[in-house]
Amino acid sequence: MKLVRVGTCALNQWSMDIAGNAARLIESVHKCKQEHCRLRLGPELELSGYGCEDHFLEPDTVTHCWEALKHVLDSGCTENIYCDFGMPVEHNGVVYNCRVHVVGKTVLLIRPKLFLCDDGNYREGRHFTRWSKRGQTESFLLPDCFRGATSPTQERCPFGDAVLEFGCGTKVATETCEELWAPNPPHIRYTLAGAHIITNGSGSHWKLKKLNRRLDLVTSSVARCGGCYLYSNLKGCDGSRLVYDGAPIVAVNDLGVVAQGRQFSALSEVEVVTATVDVDAVVTYRQCTQSRNTQADERGEGECDVEVVRTAFELAEKDEALHRAATPALAEPGTLDPMEEIARGPALWLWDYLRRSGGSGFFVPLSGGADSAAVLAICGSMCQMVCDAVEGGDEAALADARRVAGRGEDWRPAGAKDLASCLLHTCYMSSDNSSGSTRALAAKLAEEVGSFHYSFPITTVTDALVALFRKVTGCAPSFQADGGGYAEDLALQNIQARVRMVLSYLMAQLLPWVRGQKGDGPGSGWLLVLSTGNVDEALRGYLTKYDCSSGDLNPIGAISKVDLKRFLEWGATQLGYPALADVAAAKPSAELRPTKGGQAEQLDEVEMGMTYEELGVFGRLRKLSKCGPVSMFDRLAREWGNRLSPLEIAEKVKRFFRYYAINRHKMTTVTPAVHAEDYSPDDNRYDLRQILYRVTWDWQFARIDSRVAKAEMARAKARGGAA
Repeated sequence: MKLVRVGTCALNQWSMDIAGNAARLIESVHKCKQEHCRLRLGPELELSGYGCEDHFLEPDTVTHCWEALKHVLDSGCTENIYCDFGMPVEHNGVVYNCRVHVVGKTVLLIRPKLFLCDDGNYREGRHFTRWSKRGQTESFLLPDCFRGATSPTQERCPFGDAVLEFGCGTKVATETCEELWAPNPPHIRYTLAGAHIITNGSGSHWKLKKLNRRLDLVTSSVARCGGCYLYSNLKGCDGSRLVYDGAPIVAVNDLGVVAQGRQFSALSEVEVVTATVDVDAVVTYRQCTQSRNTQADERGEGECDVEVVRTAFELAEKDEALHRAATPALAEPGTLDPMEEIARGPALWLWDYLRRSGGSGFFVPLSGGADSAAVLAICGSMCQMVCDAVEGGDEAALADARRVAGRGEDWRPAGAKDLASCLLHTCYMSSDNSSGSTRALAAKLAEEVGSFHYSFPITTVTDALVALFRKVTGCAPSFQADGGGYAEDLALQNIQARVRMVLSYLMAQLLPWVRGQKGDGPGSGWLLVLSTGNVDEALRGYLTKYDCSSGDLNPIGAISKVDLKRFLEWGATQLGYPALADVAAAKPSAELRPTKGGQAEQLDEVEMGMTYEELGVFGRLRKLSKCGPVSMFDRLAREWGNRLSPLEIAEKVKRFFRYYAINRHKMTTVTPAVHAEDYSPDDNRYDLRQILYRVTWDWQFARIDSRVAKAEMARAKARGGAA
């Protein structure tokens, strides 16, 4: 057998943290060598961090990556191992997203990305250029700042699209992230050219159930083409709205996954997954597929041709006594339940942000409702993850916990509640319209999670604002229940909401001081305010601008209300917070206006004129299916026609688009949220649409009215025929 020991990594990199990224990279190489690996694969742009965005337009970023790579080679870690690194490279005045292949102190090949990702969250075409010379290489002049690290001194290396052939005859080729997702991925060309191992350094962000799709792509690729596929990924928050879920993969032939890292695994910044691959088994597998062999035989000059870069380095294991057998298939690839993804993904994002920002904890304005309860539950999950890491011997996690909590070197959290009491701060801010049940639920949940909790009325503040308005204008607004008009009622509701935001920031800045963290200077202790608005309410604009939907971060800003309710039900048992079940059972209400005088209870879905499930449907049709008002009506007329009339469907569609247009400006200031749903309306990064609309949608709504009229006539005719 020709055995190759391989290692693929999940690294918690941080954009522009060149020193930290290089240190984590070096640690991952050492871990691979400790496991006797001869091949090490790292994630996309691991030296710079993936989320540098317009920093990639700065020549300094590329230069610093070369300096960091020199530091890596100078450390000696790359001796006797083949490493596949990710970094930006400038060639002939053009910046490319590249894989740099290194053995010892020699650069074998720089392979630029062939297909860029320019949809959804990604803007790679803004920062990089794709390599268009498929199957070809050019001579690349290594930068002056780097050449001294090579031995023997190396001036040039191949740059372009090529396969590496090692002294043992094993061939390796590279893909980068998006290329795996392409309809005609490069690995097909490479495997027909004889590549036994395909590596993919990726920066694939998390969203619900996305890992299932990655596993399908990887396993189907090797099942169809034969070979070993190594997949590496980033992990955690690297500085943006995205969170990466790690889960590196090794898959072989039709065995499927033989090794995989856990999605949102322990908080360790460096994770390495290893496997032993039988290259002869790859050859045998391919020999048994005649159609594949015919296509490989037909390969010649043209689209399927690819250059080969050769090296004498022996990739196959010489001492077979170390690894006498190839790694067998896993019984079942590891994917999380979507509710556990919600518990762990945003929690990891929050922890990375907190420990890297210098903050002392989080402040959550706790209302007793579903959204703020979900935010606190995710924070509780974060504390559980940190404590699990500490109990597992992760000294880095313990050091971070001590530093963030402001505790000494002899302190260890006694459990998740103990850590939460240091990091999490909650307040229930009641008005005259708040209910005793929500106050009790907030207190119960705060006690279960362990947060430092206050409850106090805000009436004196809102009354003072109304009194000031009366003094300035001579007018006194009233709720509709007290005889006031709609504008007065809405203004009085918004006063309560915005006062809570102001008080949230007051508490966030001063609670560490109140609790004894009285150091001097800007780093003496402060809390990050967490927003509590879900994706559906943001989409509809059902929120007050600069209320508790505003904050520093929002862990649920791209999660639907339907999923959040399921998460609360799941978290009641799985996270150990029973109060979440009571919150999930309550009807969503803002509790901002009085209900006396026979006025109906203030319920979210009644006020919005649509259910949260319907909002999710509208959001997916608008964003993912690219539906305007008319095409959305047409789709829903087919899908909802058995339960709603055309007129009812039209009214819902019109109401959605009318309020979407009225409230679109709110998305220009929406709090940064971890990305979890593809229909996120975040104007700043994901949903690039205008902010000023004609809210009457005259042309579009007229066409809907025409369709409704035709549909109603058809229904009437059908009813008449049936009679």
